[in-house]
Amino acid sequence: KLIVAHETRQRINAAREEYRPVAIRGAVLYFIVVEMCSVSNMYQTSLPQFMSVFTRSIDNSEDAQITSARIKNIIEYFTRDLFQYIVRGLFSKHKLLFVLLMACKIQMRSKDLDPSNFDALLKGSAGVSVDKPKPNHSWLKDRIWTNIVALAEQSPHAFKQLPELIAKAEGGKNAKTGWPGFMSSEAPETMEVPDLNDKLNAFERMLLIRAVREDRTMLAASRYVEAVLGKEYAEAQQLNIQNCIDETDGLNPIIFLLSQGSDPTALIEVAAKKMKKKVTPISMGQGQEPAARAIVETSWDSGEWALLQNCHLGLPFLVQLEDMIRAVGGSVGERTRTIHPEARIWITAEPNSDFPIGLLQMSIKLTNEPPQGIKAGLIRTYSWLSQDYLEMFRRTEWRPLMFTLNFLHSVVVERRKFGPIGFTVPYEFNQGDWTASLAFIINHMTNIGEEQVKGNTKPVSWETVRYMVAEIQYGGRITDNIDRALFSAITTKLFDPSIVTKIGDKPFDFLSSAIPKGDNRSGYPMPLFDEIVRHRELVAEYPDVDDPVIFHMHPNADITFRTRQAQEILATILDSQPRGSSTGTGLSREDRVLQMTEGFLKALPEKWAPDAQKLIPPRVPGADAATEPAMKSIGIFIGQEVDRLQVTIKHIRTSCIDLKLALAGTIILTPALSDVLDYLSAARVPPTWVAVAWASPSITLWFDGVLLRYNQLNDWCLKQTMPNPVWFPGFFNPQGFL
Repeated sequence: KLIVAHETRQRINAAREEYRPVAIRGAVLYFIVVEMCSVSNMYQTSLPQFMSVFTRSIDNSEDAQITSARIKNIIEYFTRDLFQYIVRGLFSKHKLLFVLLMACKIQMRSKDLDPSNFDALLKGSAGVSVDKPKPNHSWLKDRIWTNIVALAEQSPHAFKQLPELIAKAEGGKNAKTGWPGFMSSEAPETMEVPDLNDKLNAFERMLLIRAVREDRTMLAASRYVEAVLGKEYAEAQQLNIQNCIDETDGLNPIIFLLSQGSDPTALIEVAAKKMKKKVTPISMGQGQEPAARAIVETSWDSGEWALLQNCHLGLPFLVQLEDMIRAVGGSVGERTRTIHPEARIWITAEPNSDFPIGLLQMSIKLTNEPPQGIKAGLIRTYSWLSQDYLEMFRRTEWRPLMFTLNFLHSVVVERRKFGPIGFTVPYEFNQGDWTASLAFIINHMTNIGEEQVKGNTKPVSWETVRYMVAEIQYGGRITDNIDRALFSAITTKLFDPSIVTKIGDKPFDFLSSAIPKGDNRSGYPMPLFDEIVRHRELVAEYPDVDDPVIFHMHPNADITFRTRQAQEILATILDSQPRGSSTGTGLSREDRVLQMTEGFLKALPEKWAPDAQKLIPPRVPGADAATEPAMKSIGIFIGQEVDRLQVTIKHIRTSCIDLKLALAGTIILTPALSDVLDYLSAARVPPTWVAVAWASPSITLWFDGVLLRYNQLNDWCLKQTMPNPVWFPGFFNPQGFL
């Protein structure tokens, strides 16, 4: 019996070991989900919630006779299911961040991605000293050359020869081929990489794009995610609210995280109407707690839906709600009262640091933000439409009008990403504006009648449609006169009688109408089919990346937006990483920071205390007496600059010395020194240093700026003569010099 038991145990252990890849994938994804809590406290996911997705994946994934195939099915199903579960509760700006983390951490666990390369993606050239002179190429900027040299140092396996290849590159600034053409291309992430194309994998291509074209980094990241995980992970996901209703019950609330322009009330009411449920809403605020408590208890008894709106204004009640839910109990057999199986509690709230964590961990989180991009926006808009809308009228103007309204809605919502350049005020255009405008167009078409009925030839009043859409429906939100004029101009451009006409056999194309004559680009043709399914299929073929021309914007506006987006996402990922995580360099975080501080202390001047009185220069030889007050003013200005730079240098020196002593155990590592350690480890400027100096994206650029300012002011003080030329950005107060 002992022998049989031993053999049975061995077989069980062998079978368990075969499924270890499933456990590994689960562990990797769980810690990614936990990291998202540092991005926003509203992204709390409890271990029981995670385990419910994990066990559901085992139960629902496809069976297979071969164990390896079964394991592959479980891993693929679980990864996709967890992705959909988490991403529906993330804001749009964090969705790409999450899937990028998924792809990188999965590859790092499988040894397909070196941790040092991941570190290079997050930090770029920050923390790397560059001593190679820049080639004399007019198309190569100093910052890009710094990134290239740093990339060759951080990832020598793939980019060791990159600086030499670029130094030898030929071609002028306007070249279309080679490295100049690659760097100046509109979409370098889609082009072949000169000299290195066959040697680079998807991640290394992303690293290269990050170095030479930072504004295209997130587009390269989407292609990397698609290569590692699949196209589904790189596309916008549509919210399926019915699945959320089926997943939960009266003791697991559904929380809609509110953002600018998102109002889920209509979505909840439509779902309730389909299921023939009554929704009892209440807007939270002071004194609303008793009424809200009564609504929740009524919902539990009758199976109605309770809608608690704007709960960030009633946080004390959320603590009470959590206590109420916990008092009832978890499993059905242990509950202290009966809960109707169809009861649901809906909560809408803005992110708030004081939101009860326990309530977040027992709830399903959802967001209802407009998706990014015209294609995703139109797909979402078509989810609100049905075949009945296409068949409402037989007039040829009806379908172009309806689609143009859909297109206008996506354009004006998407323009907000450009900041004040898009609209002076970030207006909250939402589904309500689109619904009201569509209702007016339907009413207008009803009033003018069908063309085929009794010889009616009453035309569409384009001026009326434009005025009602731009000035009344959407215009009701607009408060700035310039924005009103802009919106009117966009509406006039889109709602034009030419949208009804065809050019040969081709329907009207919005991109062709926005670009100059002679440019044959197209990409946004108008669907005029009889079936709405074909409309959706054509929209799905629209470009994934929108040309800024379609928004009537200059390409530089798109570069600014995408550069800011890349910097924010990578900085957020860097902040969310565990402190002291390995970067594959062989050095600990503390050792790397100690090396950095040693370099700072060696580069800083030992004693720099020029006499302020000597900074007031004597009268310039040959100059008249009228110039003497001006020269004294300059001397006073330089004295102020020296004083401020002395404070900066002293603060850097003190922080570095104290940090060395703290890491050696001589003094206590205070919270302020801990922050300095964290920021220097991430190659970023500590906030206490910024407070006495200036902001900068990386510590290397910032410290180089300190030394350059010191050199300019020190030479000025020693020579008692204004340098020629003067480095104007190297002053704390440039206006004072003027």
